Amino acid sequence: MAKYRCTICNYIYDPKKGDPDGGIEPGTAFEDIPDSWVCPVCGAAKDQFVKED
Repeated sequence: MAKYRCTICNYIYDPKKGDPDGGIEPGTAFEDIPDSWVCPVCGAAKDQFVKED
C-alpha cells in the first residue's frame, strides 16, 4: 500500500499506521479512507494529498 503526502504541511499518511485518532484503523489503504477525512496536522482535505513514489 502506498503512502500519501499532504501538499500543505507534508504530513505522510502511512497505511500501516493509519490515523487512529481520526478513526482510521492501521492497515487502511488511502483509497479506502472516507472523503470526509482531513489531514490530522493541518486539516487539509483528502484531495490535497499526493501519492509518494
